[in-house]
Parts: sequence; structure tokens; C-alpha cells
Amino acid sequence: MKYLGILLVVCSFFSCKKEDVYTNVELVFEQPSNFPEPHYDLSTNPLTEKGFELGKKLFYDGSLAADGVVSCAFCHQQQFAFTHHGHRFSHGVEDREGKRNSQPIQNMAYQKQFSWDGAAFHLDLFPIIPITNPVEMDETVTDVIQKLKDNEEYRELFGLAFDDGQINVENTFKAMSQFMIMMVSANSKYDKYVRGEGAVSFTSQEQRGLELFKNKCSTCHTSDLFTDDAFRNNGLSIDPNINDLGRMTVTLIETDKYKFKVPSLRNVEVTGPYMHDGRFGSLKSVLDFYSTGVRETENLDPLLKNTDGTLGIPLNEQEKGDIIVFLKTLTDNEFLTDERFAE
Repeated sequence: MKYLGILLVVCSFFSCKKEDVYTNVELVFEQPSNFPEPHYDLSTNPLTEKGFELGKKLFYDGSLAADGVVSCAFCHQQQFAFTHHGHRFSHGVEDREGKRNSQPIQNMAYQKQFSWDGAAFHLDLFPIIPITNPVEMDETVTDVIQKLKDNEEYRELFGLAFDDGQINVENTFKAMSQFMIMMVSANSKYDKYVRGEGAVSFTSQEQRGLELFKNKCSTCHTSDLFTDDAFRNNGLSIDPNINDLGRMTVTLIETDKYKFKVPSLRNVEVTGPYMHDGRFGSLKSVLDFYSTGVRETENLDPLLKNTDGTLGIPLNEQEKGDIIVFLKTLTDNEFLTDERFAE
């Protein structure tokens, strides 16, 4: 403590600036060798230690919601790849229930659009959706910024994270993006296998599942991100009580009706329930649906229409079991327990 006191006295005497005392260390974004290039332009928002720490604090802070309780982390829990595990429909302030299931937060730098319907076209805009949604956080961006300005700790943190030190919309959401950009999941058994790391090998069943996946699933769940980031109607029966129009809600284009974003299958073992409305509680139920449950709904994706007039993806029970075993190799326990992202 005496050395800190000396430093403060010296700085006071010589009028030291903030940057003379604090060093905002630049963070390195580690690009997995088996991943495509990020979509997010990192040059527009350089990753720094203080920016990341500020974004993390905002992510876990319930004061951003109208009730002062529901944080982003309320619906995005790390051990479940930042999903709202066990809830078909995610719920927020005053236990209000929505009509969709929370998507995982992982590998966000590689995505072009966000939310099931693509309502946000940039990661920096993504948090606005849950903050302003009346059944999630039910707050306004204006009120959030004012709360942060009124908080002495946040005034200091913004001063450390950004050169201008301003508490404004741009810096707030850039900080949150920095936290989410660093949340890269790329160290599953599958990753280590394809990168040839160590002595990792697949069992015969995992290998069969991989080959089946390539033949039957990889058209939509492409690359090692396991999504093509597109919007598709996969033939779910329409719930008349909800009638969620999906992508059409955003675009107002009739051909986008009932289309939802293709989710990544990374960490899919722990992100149930599945589909945009959480209607399936197990991976087996999902594969049963694709095998025999696909319905001829408006704008059904052509990939699910077979030349013999049938719908879906032909799968027998052995094939379903093999694919599920393969999907479990996409579980990244290092990501699920990484202390950098923990509250």
C-alpha cells in the first residue's frame, strides 16, 4: 500500500494522466485454424482488457433491466453454452414469458445477423433487443445510459476502457461486443480431432456419426461453425396460439414467413430444449422430427423435399444414435467452464 501511496503523490505532483497509471492492455483474438474468418470488423472495436471487463460487468448486471434483477446472464448461463436451460420459452422481468427459446452466445464474431429472426444485423446492436423487449428486460436504452452515468463505478470503468471515457450508447454496446467476441468455443473433441491435436481419435460410432452428418445434415449446418447463418423453414407444425412468423417479422416479406435462423450445433448436447420455440427436449426428438415429423408448411425449405414426394431426412434408429454420439463431440467443456466468462 505504501508504494501505491507514493505513486499517487508522484502523479499528483507531476499531473500524471490516466494512461500513465493504467495500461489498457490489448487483447489478442485467437482465430481457430479450422474456423472461417470472423465477420465482425475488429478494427472498428479493438479488444482491450478494460473493454472486455466492462462488457462482462454489463452482461452480468441486473440493473440494466427495469426490475434491477434480470441481467443478460439470466437467460444466458455459461454451463449451458449461455442458454436458458430447462425453459421452453425464456422469461424475464416479473417472470413474463416470451415465445422463443434463448439462443446460445458463442462464436458471435462469426455471425452476420442475430436473434432467431435476424432482427439485429450487427453485434453492437444485438443487446438492444433483449434490453427493450417488454417480456425480457423491459427497459429503454436512454434509461440504461442514465443509470450507468449515475453510477460512480461505471464512470471509472468507462474512463479506463475508452479513450474518450464517455458513457454513451456506442461505448456501452462496443464493450458488450468485446466480451461476446472473446467467447469463442473451439476446443471440443471434434476440434482437436480435425486439427490433429494430441492423440485424439474418434470411436467407430463417432466416425459413423460424422459421415452421416456430412451426408444428411451439413448442407445447412456448414463449416466448423455448424451453421450457414441462413434463415430456413424446417417444417415445424405451426402453433396457432403463437403463430410466430419468424424472419417475416423483420423483413415483412411473405416468402420469409416461418423462416428462422439455422442454429449452430456447437455445444448442442447442453443447449436444450431445441428449436426456436423449445418444443423438443432431446436430440433424439429432434432427429425423430426430421425423420418423420416434417410438415408441408408455407415456404418449406426445398432441401427437405425429397424426389419421391416424401418430406424430411430419412434416418433409421441406428443412424440417429450414431449422429447423436457425434454431436456430443461438439461439446466444449473448456468453454463451458472458462473462468474468463464466469460471473
